[in-house]
Amino acid sequence: MLSELTPPTAAHCPRSGSRRDFLWQSGGGLGGIALANLLCSGSASAGTEPGVLTGHLHHRPRAKRVIQLFMAGAASHIDLFDHKPALEKHHGKQSDFGEHVEAFQNGLGPWMRSPFTFRPYGESGKMLSDPVRALGRCADDMAFIHSMVGKTGVHSQATLLQATGFQRPGFPGAGAWISYALGSESDNLPSFVVLPDHRGFASNGPKNWDTAFLPARHQGTIIRPGLPNPIADLRADPKSFVTDEGDREGLALLKTLNRRHQQSAPGSDSRLEARIRSYELAAQLQLAAPEALDISGEPRHILKLYGLDQQPDSFPSRINVPEEITYFGRKCLVARRLLERGVRFVQIWSGCDNGFPRRNWDSHEDISRDHGPLAEGMAVGAAGLIADLKQRGLLDDTIILWTTEFGRMPSTQGTTGRDHNPYVFTNWLAGGGIKGGTTYGPSDQWGYKPAERDKPTHVYDVHATILHLLGIDHEQLTVRHNGIDRRLTDVHGHIIPDIIA
Repeated sequence: MLSELTPPTAAHCPRSGSRRDFLWQSGGGLGGIALANLLCSGSASAGTEPGVLTGHLHHRPRAKRVIQLFMAGAASHIDLFDHKPALEKHHGKQSDFGEHVEAFQNGLGPWMRSPFTFRPYGESGKMLSDPVRALGRCADDMAFIHSMVGKTGVHSQATLLQATGFQRPGFPGAGAWISYALGSESDNLPSFVVLPDHRGFASNGPKNWDTAFLPARHQGTIIRPGLPNPIADLRADPKSFVTDEGDREGLALLKTLNRRHQQSAPGSDSRLEARIRSYELAAQLQLAAPEALDISGEPRHILKLYGLDQQPDSFPSRINVPEEITYFGRKCLVARRLLERGVRFVQIWSGCDNGFPRRNWDSHEDISRDHGPLAEGMAVGAAGLIADLKQRGLLDDTIILWTTEFGRMPSTQGTTGRDHNPYVFTNWLAGGGIKGGTTYGPSDQWGYKPAERDKPTHVYDVHATILHLLGIDHEQLTVRHNGIDRRLTDVHGHIIPDIIA
């Protein structure tokens, strides 16, 4: 496409009218628009989009970017990070919670110890189970919150709550809020990128990273690293009827129609401006994305750090472990490359809503079978990400948040599974402004509820803390919608000072 164009010189750059109109009028399809943009700006970062708080942060920030690792299906805190000796001592005995328990299914069988062995790591002595042992070398960089509580044991609602701060659809994802507040640091890549599980979406799909009532340009852009076409519809299918000439003419017509409609009702709908911006971004992505997503040039020691040097026979006795390490490790490495190039918020998903056999963390039947490979793949990739960011000096201003929609019960479902537990679960954080080697808010001896029932930790508190570290007062970042000042933390949220360095 680019070979058919005449590159614009300085004389071709706009002297009047909007820069965006010039790029569309200069013709040449998406690749030509991108080339004109880069040549006229003289820099790939000259057109970065500011956020509503650019230059006006509420206080000095400790971080400027975020990675969220989301374990879809509900990862078991008591089998990964929250060691419970009482379950080992009382394994097989009839469970007694001391109160009526509303179970999601029938998971109130006997107490069940973890099938995994826990060991201490780091100077902090943090107890981690064997499948997540790779995180042991990072234990002193991590802050664990074991008193997280949810509002529901239903996957769709609980996932939305952790992703958007609300149980109902129609609210922006955390990444959209941060993009809205801080804007983009890159002219060629989106500010909010989503790396879904390679098998499909989690509960709610794109609703988890929607913009809702925020300007539509802040919606998460889906990228699937490792696939032949990692960004859907970025380029025309060479086998289709679309030609370069037809592509240019179609874009020109769309530009005319869009601008005509926009002029008839200026400022009435952000979706049209976002659509125009998406065409430009698609053009820029055609040039920037291949380089950002190409990990072939990474040195071997970096690939090894993320577990990407493993061969299929590296774990002969562990089904699917190499596959999970490869998929999650690749996403973590790509996330680092995206952050280096100015992406503000990267969301990485593990697990999808695909029923049975389990390819997510919803381990009703067999904790060992489901959590083992997923946890090992996650831990290798996440540990590599923390170590890599740290050695590059990026961990100091990057926040990593590990979360899931709820936990799992300390009693059995069937013989080796666990039911949903919205009453307590675990999050962990690392990076910019986080006090590593800390544990906050213990759960009770069973891992059933917070040890201090009157001191639960909510997703609002985690979101408030992250916004605080980004220089944002969570109570002041609001948007008026349907007569209500909406915010990421709803009407709740308290900063957690115990995990801030």
